[in-house]
Amino acid sequence: MVSPTSLPSSTLVLVFVLFAAAGVDFSFSTSIPPTKIGNGYRLISIENTPDGGILGLLQVIQKNQIYGPDIPQLQLFVKHEAQDRLRVHITDAEKQRWEVPYDLLPREQPPKLKQTIGKSRKSSITASEYSGPELIFSYTKDPFGFAVKRKSNGQTLFDSSSDASDPFGNLVFKDQYLEISTKLPKDASLYGLGENSQPHGIKLYPNDPYTLYTTDVSAINLNTDLYGSHPVYMDLRNDGGRPYAHAVLLLNSNGMDVFYRGTSLTYKVIGGVFDFYFFAGPTPLSVVDQYTSFVGRPAPMPYWSLGFHQCRWGYHNLSVLEDVVENYKKARIPLDVIWNDDDHMDGKKDFTLNPTNYPRPKLLAFLDKIHSIGMKYIVINDPGIAVNSSYGVYQRAIANDVFIKYEGEPFLAQVWPGAVNFPDFLNPKTVSWWGDEIHRFHELVPIDGLWIDMNEVSNFCSGKCKIPEGKQCPSGTGPGWICCLDCKNITKTRWDDPPYKINASGLQVPIGFKTIATSATHYNGILEYDAHSLYGFSQAVATHKALQGLEGKRPFILSRSTYVGSGKYAAHWTGDNKGTWEDLRYSISTVLNFGIFGVPMVGSDICGFYPAPTEELCNRWIEVGAFYPFSRDHANYYSPRQELYQWESVAKSARNALGMRYKLLPYLYTLNYEAHISGAPIARPLFFSFPSYTECYGLSTQFLLGSGLMVSPVLEQGKSEVKALFPPGSWYSLFNMTQIIASKEGRYVTLDAPLNVVNVHLYQNTILPMQQGGLISKEARMTPFSLVVTFPAGTTEGEAKGNLFLDEDELPDMKLGNGYSTYIDFYGTITKGNAKVWSEVQESTFALGRGWHIEKISVLGLDGSGEASSLEIDGNAVTGDSNIKMNITEQKFLEELDDGEDKKKIVMIEIKGLTVSVGKNFAISWKMGNKI
Repeated sequence: MVSPTSLPSSTLVLVFVLFAAAGVDFSFSTSIPPTKIGNGYRLISIENTPDGGILGLLQVIQKNQIYGPDIPQLQLFVKHEAQDRLRVHITDAEKQRWEVPYDLLPREQPPKLKQTIGKSRKSSITASEYSGPELIFSYTKDPFGFAVKRKSNGQTLFDSSSDASDPFGNLVFKDQYLEISTKLPKDASLYGLGENSQPHGIKLYPNDPYTLYTTDVSAINLNTDLYGSHPVYMDLRNDGGRPYAHAVLLLNSNGMDVFYRGTSLTYKVIGGVFDFYFFAGPTPLSVVDQYTSFVGRPAPMPYWSLGFHQCRWGYHNLSVLEDVVENYKKARIPLDVIWNDDDHMDGKKDFTLNPTNYPRPKLLAFLDKIHSIGMKYIVINDPGIAVNSSYGVYQRAIANDVFIKYEGEPFLAQVWPGAVNFPDFLNPKTVSWWGDEIHRFHELVPIDGLWIDMNEVSNFCSGKCKIPEGKQCPSGTGPGWICCLDCKNITKTRWDDPPYKINASGLQVPIGFKTIATSATHYNGILEYDAHSLYGFSQAVATHKALQGLEGKRPFILSRSTYVGSGKYAAHWTGDNKGTWEDLRYSISTVLNFGIFGVPMVGSDICGFYPAPTEELCNRWIEVGAFYPFSRDHANYYSPRQELYQWESVAKSARNALGMRYKLLPYLYTLNYEAHISGAPIARPLFFSFPSYTECYGLSTQFLLGSGLMVSPVLEQGKSEVKALFPPGSWYSLFNMTQIIASKEGRYVTLDAPLNVVNVHLYQNTILPMQQGGLISKEARMTPFSLVVTFPAGTTEGEAKGNLFLDEDELPDMKLGNGYSTYIDFYGTITKGNAKVWSEVQESTFALGRGWHIEKISVLGLDGSGEASSLEIDGNAVTGDSNIKMNITEQKFLEELDDGEDKKKIVMIEIKGLTVSVGKNFAISWKMGNKI
């Protein structure tokens, strides 16, 4: 949903000028401090801890007053918490400081502060290295600096030491300013540090600004702190042809600037502690596995959520919603979920229905109709609760004392319904109240999920406000995001006006601008200054608990604001984007980043949120968006209609691209399972599968689904072809399996891509499970299966693998062993003229009960120098009078081979007419190579 900060930066500048004219003080320090802020610390004591860590005491070398006084003594705690995870925790040695709450993001507690360490005992450690299974921590004492190295090859992953030639200084630790840096090799490729729209692609770009502070600033603004805060980066290096990846997380929820200079990276943080976690990798997949093992495995998603979703802000009444569903059906375009923005609400108030435009009896009849065929319904929910004494939700909130406070009273803000207060989700009472409100609303309207928006938190006003006397607020005319409360700026505390100004909104705006005042307080006196970026995360945790408690079903939550660990509870979309070709390109990088952040269920508003996309752009966008993990068309109130059936050409592209998505649903759902058990992203950069192939390290215009399904879309206006990178090996077109692209070294290939065509290729050594598709996932899920088996083109010796996870998809847990799930491994081999495809089934009961079967197997890339013969199924020969047929089709290379070899005849074998049960082990074999 658009809001005042969902505007270009140039517009924001005008907004700031207007607010300044109204008396809002935007004064902030413009003086440039010295590059090197402090003189560092010295290590004066160090000892072993009973749990296998080390504990040290640091003392400041020379104090200064830049950004406030230095904290005199720091406690250092280092521990190898797991084989592949190292923690380095630095805090004030004498006073407890703010950290991300341990009950919100569960993890080990560091030792309690020991004020006597170093004062009455000598160091018990003489070595300067602390070694673990994968990583080594080393340190220097004066000035203190530390390094983290990879044990296997001695590679330095992080080095905080500073010398005179470095553009950064030593460790700085003040109450409201923390600074630390690391040296980096020139050839390190970095990814992460979100959320922002990165114009240069997925790789971090030297000297671009990276500010982390959750903010309602539209995704159309580049290099700006957006809705989420993810202070983690992945570092990929190629050492003598061998790839090594690792990740670094700074678990800190305070606002920060991160300066990446290419050969160094510097954190400048305005509070909290240094709590670093190093994940050893060494592959990109293992890095994400280790990261999500720590922050939380991604939430299991219901099967229907992988279908296509349609939303719009501006479905003014129920009849419009009914027409949209009917028009998708008429256009033969798949649709699983219909959404409401705030149009269904009464006066834009949470948990209400508009009695005129969405009368409950008619809405319930509509929902009965769509639910009966397997469709779902989701509505929006903003955190701001309208201040209205006749509004039951507000009455119960006041009675339960659930709101964030300012000077002892609920903090007053303005969002869509007018004056609002914000629930404090760090308060256990709020979590209970929120769950009760969701339960009440579900009894009113049987929703299938919740969309939590505006939770950065977004506020249309700034400062301390009161409801104006003698005028209506909002007025009901003009844009709803104009502040109509009577407000005055808040600058009286150091929390509202900190000494160091992060580059908030890309313009160094005050950190309380258009959000909750940072001197406001949460439960137990927690400052908004510290907890600001946790708001959307804490709301997702509470919402997940509430939805799971409704009917025991698997929750679906879409959240705009996210933090470290949000993927355990919610999906994400990339926010208010623009209907432009540039925004289409940026969407790929953002989606891939969130896979690294442990939020694999992610997508971008297809065709753009605003303004109107062109017909050509919408064609190309659905060809990309059909392969986002979360696939939804969403548009702004002020934009023309852009449902996929509005243009016949777009409808054609949608039928093609979404038609393929719905055939791939069993594969996508299996990827959803893999994400849940190992963190593996659904959509991945190519370097995840090809980490040795440096050519793909910066590639941001193509992506993989899983390990071997590559999407190469058109991202430029007026183009009917696309230049795509193909890593080494054999690739097969999924839309035309007779086409092969093969290369030993990898290369770019120009592919035909007319308006309604998207190029999708499947890599060698893969077994891809598919079904026949349909207009809704429920019906598509019951169609027969097919398997696509790929070998390196022309090989006489090869292996292929794939898998399939099936379960009762609305159960809360996604796991084996509960009696409601089945897992199948598929294998294929070709060796000495003998071809075989077989399965190994775990927990067969569920699949057998559903009656699923495989009706076709397509095997690609076979040497066609001879015919196929002697087909057997489970050891029984298939006779000529059987319904099972084996067809052979020659495959063609799209371009000449680059290795100078003579072309072989390559064939695809299709075995049709099968009735092989998915729930039973099977083996199908035949012979290749008898001369024709």
